[in-house]
Amino acid sequence: MYEFPFELDEFQKEACKYIDDNKSVVVCAPTGAGKTVIAQHAIHRALENGKRIFYTTPLKALSNQKYYDFGEKYGHDKVGLLTGDTSINRNAQIVIMTTEVFRNMLYGTNFGSVTDNMKDVKYVVLDEVHYMNDEQRGTVWEESIIYCPTNVQIIALSATVANAQELTDWINTVHSKTELVNTDFRPVPLKFYYFDSSQPTKLLPLLTPSGQLNKKIKPEKKVFGRKFQNKKSYVKDIIRNLKENDMLPAIYFTFSRRKCDEQMEKCASLELVTKGEKAEIRQFIDDYIAENPHLYNNKHIEYLLCGVASHHAGLLPAWKILVEKLFQKGLIKVVFATETLAAGINMPARSTVISSTSKRTDSGHRMLTASEFLQMSGRAGRRGMDEVGYVTIVGTQFQTPEEVAELVLSDANPLESRFSPSYSMVLNLLQRFSLEEAKELILKSFGYFSSDSRLQPLLKLQDQIYNDINSRAFLCPYKLPDKELNEYDKIRHIYVQNRQTYKKICKQERSKNRPLSPEALEFGKQTKELLEKMHTFRCDNCKLYKKHSKNIEVIERLNIRNNKLQKEIEKQRDIFWNKFLAHRNVLIDVGYLKDDYPTEQGKTTSQIRSENELFIAEIVFSNVLENLTPSQLAAVICAVTTEDLRIDIPYLPLSTTVRKTLNLIRNLRRKIEKIQCRYSVEAPMYINPYFSSLIELWTDGADWENIAEQIDIGEGDIVRSFKRVVDVLRQLTVIDNIPESLVFTAREAIEKIQREPVNID
Repeated sequence: MYEFPFELDEFQKEACKYIDDNKSVVVCAPTGAGKTVIAQHAIHRALENGKRIFYTTPLKALSNQKYYDFGEKYGHDKVGLLTGDTSINRNAQIVIMTTEVFRNMLYGTNFGSVTDNMKDVKYVVLDEVHYMNDEQRGTVWEESIIYCPTNVQIIALSATVANAQELTDWINTVHSKTELVNTDFRPVPLKFYYFDSSQPTKLLPLLTPSGQLNKKIKPEKKVFGRKFQNKKSYVKDIIRNLKENDMLPAIYFTFSRRKCDEQMEKCASLELVTKGEKAEIRQFIDDYIAENPHLYNNKHIEYLLCGVASHHAGLLPAWKILVEKLFQKGLIKVVFATETLAAGINMPARSTVISSTSKRTDSGHRMLTASEFLQMSGRAGRRGMDEVGYVTIVGTQFQTPEEVAELVLSDANPLESRFSPSYSMVLNLLQRFSLEEAKELILKSFGYFSSDSRLQPLLKLQDQIYNDINSRAFLCPYKLPDKELNEYDKIRHIYVQNRQTYKKICKQERSKNRPLSPEALEFGKQTKELLEKMHTFRCDNCKLYKKHSKNIEVIERLNIRNNKLQKEIEKQRDIFWNKFLAHRNVLIDVGYLKDDYPTEQGKTTSQIRSENELFIAEIVFSNVLENLTPSQLAAVICAVTTEDLRIDIPYLPLSTTVRKTLNLIRNLRRKIEKIQCRYSVEAPMYINPYFSSLIELWTDGADWENIAEQIDIGEGDIVRSFKRVVDVLRQLTVIDNIPESLVFTAREAIEKIQREPVNID
């Protein structure tokens, strides 16, 4: 085992031993427990044996951070970086990459063959593997594990999850021998406090020594309407309390970017830094801005000098890096951040403050999940610096102290499968495997493996129905089968109907003083025979007949319910394969698959990475992108890669060519929508020109200040939308069957877009 300059914890030793024994390993431990040490052990093993190791992360920012850290530690010549738009030293022994890049490598498309990609790779670290729970991107982790060659050892590092053993068993089944190292050990234990606005001068311990809710905590008063809008902010009181109790530096989590900025402004006057620290911050900012001049007039600089900062997706990437570096140096005392900061970026804090344990969603407020809470609270406590970490929960009217205590004491949530077949997946699998082999791979998904637990509510309901049916077993006093009662019921039903009809005929004929016709007399005779036949059944005189009959009726209804439920269970169990087949049907319909093998257009589509690869491919093959200038091409691609925004932003007029091109694309979308609808496929197709005018101006050479002032939205949002465009344009330059003129235009557009601040990660 590699000798570290410090004593390893037991769970770290155990995981390292499994790695040395050539086994894959799942390490499930709280945030900050020291999981990276296990990855470092594998790195040392790879370096000393002349092998390679891939280190994957869920976020580009995290990949950049690991690239920098490992470069400093092992030498920059030994470390490479691969993200969507960056390729540095890709053949190095240690290559850091986003998990999407790793998954794409395993498909062997525009990254080269799988054999070449995985040459000499002995280990793959899947950092933050609990991202499998992510609604949009979780499928990437499952695909990476399914397609990873079995001779490569997987080192899966996860925050605490409830079903770690199930995850391990699945990897053991689909990949290779895998062991679980599961620990709740925290090197820096946490203490929980509660801020009650009726007692603003102190922080109250949330729990008593015996683990009960502190009775001194009072619930927040309900406030509505204007009073709620004008509700006093207690953020300064909270930070003042943290400072007085030596609980800084802190990360203050809030779920609104606007509030991050507002709270930072409110706390700027608290004098959290000394004069010496202020001078150090000033020097650091000056040096950093010399390298990143586009930040020169940033309006947040004055707040950094006060020791407070805001960190969210609306800020420029370079600015967020500056905040992270100052915080790591201990010069920023409070960072007001959205929950994305909880995703593994190295920002050690003594305290975390959670502004609310409920968050607003499109369908109203909901409580945080236990895993979301653990991720945020786990940022508190710096190993080797703090004996204890502090977590403060702010009281709000949307939660009770009892609910907060329950959340704090809850175990983590289980991982759930987000596996989702896409057009690209279907084409890539059918390019390499037969339909039957593709089915085997689809059935290897964690979703299929864990379907029993996923289907638990339905299976539970089915058990209840079976129990209801069994509890209704009726013992006939004459020991007759249900079949006999059913026969009696049928005759009785016909008799009752016929008797009513015969009475009506008799009444009608009497009122007209007419004798009954021969047919009516015959009908009456048959009705009487039915009555006599009924008398031959024992049920006719049985006192329990009604109870028995009712019982059979209820059982029949239960059986109908059970049959419907069984069909739903089978549908849900095969949901992934059914989705695969639905996408396959669409591809056959549009001519991208023939005899279950991709056509030339299908091969091109298999190499595209977007939310709807088919939509992008259809746009390319329709030739609507031909003859566009670089700026017009960027504007069109921007519209089809920008998601629906939650906020309303003003419409910026488009150039005539871009507008006409988007109208043609709308016709294409309608055509694809009809086909997708036919096969019940839901794959988004965006045409959102929110930023199209901006990227057209930018590509034509406008300066950033001019771009940013056009629209009231975070600069980080604009940069992110531009980066998405670059990603798709870059794909157009490397995938097959793209017209040469379009390739040249795409390259020119990339060159013009990639300047500060867009080209900075």
